[in-house]
Amino acid sequence: MNKRYLFAGMAVLSTLAAGAYIVEAQMMTRHDRLHVQHGGHGMGHDEHTMPGLRGANTTATETAEMQTLFRNFTLIEREVSNLENGIYTVTTTSDPDTFNALVSHVTGMIARVEAKDDPQVIIQSPTLDVFFMRGENIDTEIEVIENGIAVTQTSNDPELVSALHRHAAEVSDMVDRGMQAVHERMIN
Repeated sequence: MNKRYLFAGMAVLSTLAAGAYIVEAQMMTRHDRLHVQHGGHGMGHDEHTMPGLRGANTTATETAEMQTLFRNFTLIEREVSNLENGIYTVTTTSDPDTFNALVSHVTGMIARVEAKDDPQVIIQSPTLDVFFMRGENIDTEIEVIENGIAVTQTSNDPELVSALHRHAAEVSDMVDRGMQAVHERMIN
């Protein structure tokens, strides 16, 4: 075979490969780019260890509770009533490990809000920011019930009421769709 044709063929193939790479890169969705970025610092997209559940101010126990809740989201049932001044939620599960993680997570997060102790979880919703800034303006009643927990949270602050409604919807979405709901929220 003539070297000139060989080099010409290699040039054409190289050009096609480069073009395909450029087209693929241009077509990469924002979600795909986040996955690439997410994996760049030893924090790969890992549905087993769920590194996004760690935070600047979380304990290993808190992270493990969130992992249990996300792994077992299909075992959780949730009902939310938006009140004029807040929310009433009932979250239940028949799985004992999920029940323990659920009750501990909910009571722990409410205690953190009351103490203005933001855990700064990597995938944390921005909706929570107002809670950690002004949580003293939220009145909370917690009742551990058979297979779950019932929570009433109210406020006289319209911004907090709106945030309570948004956060309740976000949690319900996570209960319905697991980590997929978090991924979509993060890219939008």
